[in-house]
Amino acid sequence: MTAIKHALQRDIFTPNDERLLGIVNVCKAGKKKKNCFLCATVTTERPIQVKVVKVKKSDKGDFYKRQQTWELRDLTEVDAKDASKENPEFDLHFEKVYRWVASSAAEKNSFISCIWKLNQRYLRKKVEFVNVSSQLLEESVPSGESQSVAGGDEDALDDYQELSTREEQDIESMMEMCEYAVSNAEGFAEQLSRELQVLDGANIQSIMASEKQVNILMQLLDEALGEVDTIEGKLSSYEEMLQSVKEQMDQISQSNRLIQISNTNNVKLLDEIQFLVNYMDLSKGHIRALQEGDLTSPKGIEACINASEALSQCMNVALRPGHEKLTAVTQQHLLFAELRDTFARRLTNHLNNVFVHQGHDQSSTLSQHTAELSLPKHSPLHRDLLRYSKLMEWLKNTHREKYEGLSRTYVDYMSRLYEREIKDFFEVAKIKMAGTTKEAKGKFGLHGSSGKLTGSTSSLNKLTVQGSNSRRSQSSSLLDMGNMSASDLDVADRTKFDKIFEQVLSELEPLCLAEQDFISKFFKLQQHPAVMPPLAQPETEETDGGMLSKTAPPPEHRQSLSSEKDVVRLMMNKIFQSIETELNSLIALGDKIDSFNSLYMLVKMSHHVWTAENVDPASYLSTTLGNVLVTVKRNFDKCISAQIRQMEEVKISKKSKVGILLFVTGFEEFAELAETIFRNAERRGDLDKAYVKLIRAVFVNVEKVANESQKTPRDVVMMENFHHIFSTLSRLKISCLEAERREAKHKYTDHLQSYVINSLGQPLEKLNHFFEGVEARVAQGVREEEVSYQLAFNKQELRKVIKEYPGKEVKKGLDNLYKKVDKHLCEEESLLQVVWHSMQDEFIRQYKHFEDLIGRCYPGSGITMEFTIQDMLEYFSSIAQSH
Repeated sequence: MTAIKHALQRDIFTPNDERLLGIVNVCKAGKKKKNCFLCATVTTERPIQVKVVKVKKSDKGDFYKRQQTWELRDLTEVDAKDASKENPEFDLHFEKVYRWVASSAAEKNSFISCIWKLNQRYLRKKVEFVNVSSQLLEESVPSGESQSVAGGDEDALDDYQELSTREEQDIESMMEMCEYAVSNAEGFAEQLSRELQVLDGANIQSIMASEKQVNILMQLLDEALGEVDTIEGKLSSYEEMLQSVKEQMDQISQSNRLIQISNTNNVKLLDEIQFLVNYMDLSKGHIRALQEGDLTSPKGIEACINASEALSQCMNVALRPGHEKLTAVTQQHLLFAELRDTFARRLTNHLNNVFVHQGHDQSSTLSQHTAELSLPKHSPLHRDLLRYSKLMEWLKNTHREKYEGLSRTYVDYMSRLYEREIKDFFEVAKIKMAGTTKEAKGKFGLHGSSGKLTGSTSSLNKLTVQGSNSRRSQSSSLLDMGNMSASDLDVADRTKFDKIFEQVLSELEPLCLAEQDFISKFFKLQQHPAVMPPLAQPETEETDGGMLSKTAPPPEHRQSLSSEKDVVRLMMNKIFQSIETELNSLIALGDKIDSFNSLYMLVKMSHHVWTAENVDPASYLSTTLGNVLVTVKRNFDKCISAQIRQMEEVKISKKSKVGILLFVTGFEEFAELAETIFRNAERRGDLDKAYVKLIRAVFVNVEKVANESQKTPRDVVMMENFHHIFSTLSRLKISCLEAERREAKHKYTDHLQSYVINSLGQPLEKLNHFFEGVEARVAQGVREEEVSYQLAFNKQELRKVIKEYPGKEVKKGLDNLYKKVDKHLCEEESLLQVVWHSMQDEFIRQYKHFEDLIGRCYPGSGITMEFTIQDMLEYFSSIAQSH
């Protein structure tokens, strides 16, 4: 097998730069036995490739050739068939399974071992080895023939190293000395073996010749061992001495450790004592301030504030575990609790006295200041009490019950004080308001602050339409009857009322804001949610508009209010519980004096509500003023509804001409007043809605009066009143009534034209009837040039009718027409010349129309009117000048 291996290496693998490492003689299982060799090879150049090559002897000669080659990396499984018994069969799984039978089991085992080593060294690929003994995979299996076949190759596989340059040169020189080495490898190997034996013998002889030197060396070694024993003895004695020193050092180390632990404990104890002394020791000065400090002087209050803060720090210190079990700590806690209760009691009693004294103070009432409408200022009291704000915060955090008790006391006594002041203040306001018009006071019978509204409402209920000579009496009656008059007296009274109402609101607003700011600062209701102090039950009050609930919630919802803003608002509700009632009473009085005062109140109240909401939408002031604004708006709506109702109830006289209706002039004066009041107002939208309601009512009722008029023609009533409405809206330029302005102009123009046409039918009545008949015949189909052949419309009949209207008769008819128009029209609107000019234009249009019909229906007849257009112009001009 060795000769075959060398031959294969020489003939097949060396030319391909491959080395043969394992070989086995096999044949295919189950077929006719044709022997071949499976060879395991590696390439000599890097990268190293491992292959399994099938080599077969050629049929034509005595040489071998490669038949098939597999890459070892394609091998997936090696199956040895049986691991316990000697079996020459085995399988190799490449792309398919190849079944082989080796010439002997030893060759098979040697080849499988070679494959396993190549896989481990070069591929590191996990090839499955099935039915192969573990011993075979761990080491090579030398036995008999297999030793000679594969042993050397496995060693070469394990120990293989590339030859150095010098080794290659030595081998080449040696092979040159033995030229037959290549052709006869076995002979060359035997020669090398003989030379090796010669060298081994020479080595043994050399060793035996140096025996003397060996004996000397052994003697030196014995002496060295003796010295080692001596040194070991000394080291043992040293070790025993060091052992005692070690024990002493251990004792010293233990003592040092105990001392260190003791020092650490002492430091920690000192730290704990210093902690308790620093944080739980209250100075004598602080104790004295808490027990008997002066709560009236600034220095005493400052000392009490510092002492209370120090007490709070001592009581709230975070104790470490175990501190609470110390007797000293317990005693300090008891001392702190006693000091806290004592100082809380002193502080509560002192502030209670201050609140009670202020509540009973009569010096700030308005009885002695009736000439000046102003509320007393409480800023000195607030300034004095704010010195205690830090103490109140301390009381709030330490004694909630006493804090809430002080809150109730403050609210109770201050509500009494404010109730007296506000009542006196509003009494003065009512006196001044009622004094704005003594006539109104006597006329309306003012007794108190409630009653039905009169003024414009009662006056307009009695309005009647007077004759053409009574316009001046209408104005005077409006002056006497109140609100719908534009007299200087009414304007002055309303202006004065507006100033008084503004003064009332301007006094209330800073009062409420100052009190709310003080409550927030004094009772510390700004930062965090707090439990609401128990206040009085919410109340309701009855006003003209029904039951209005105050802002305080019902009892079942009171505990749900956790926001401090709600607490402040509830306290303000209790303190100023009379403001909303008094404001509603004042509003009712102003509305009773003059219902138009609701316009002033709506603007002023809206402005103050808007201002208050910008500051704080949820404040007491904005809420209260908002409630009152609802009442003012309700009165404003009532005023508008009353005016509409008066328009609907107006009656006209059957004996006098109508003229400009009083509710039309009343709307004009209302609009002028409202535009003055609502200039740049926040509630302009409410006025615009009222405008629309009023103007629609004016339109409807003007038409109603025109239909009912017997003395004055309908067209005249409509023309004059809508002309007045159009003039008013054009002058005031009210944007929301632009459509109504155009409608008024359209109605005025239509009724002017209608009145002119109806009036002009009378001066040339027969001529009008004649030409109406002519137009009727033409409309029935008669040709225009054949109309003159109609018996009733021939040329003789036309001349007869024309002769009845000479220029003198026409001028007389026009003069009578002018007088009649003058009787129909009123002087206030000055529409006579406008109507007369329109009649002139219409008359000229009819004249031209008549001439056109004569020219078309009576051509060549030479018939003309008895007067010319120039004559007509002179008639109209002379009549107008004569009157």
